[in-house]
Amino acid sequence: MKLTPPKKSTFWVSVIIAAVGFVVGLLGYFGLFGVAWLGMIGLVLLAVGFVLLALGLTVKGL
Repeated sequence: MKLTPPKKSTFWVSVIIAAVGFVVGLLGYFGLFGVAWLGMIGLVLLAVGFVLLALGLTVKGL
């Protein structure tokens, strides 16, 4: 399998999504908002950022 570098926009969008997911996950973990499912939302956002970055590496032109 040949990997191609992702576009700069794809890279930065995936980094921003992952960073937001990390922060939301930490806020949910420490219970700052008192919402139990906030940690799960953060984990999902972190996974979406990783998948987007992985797709950017494998799909040419993304």
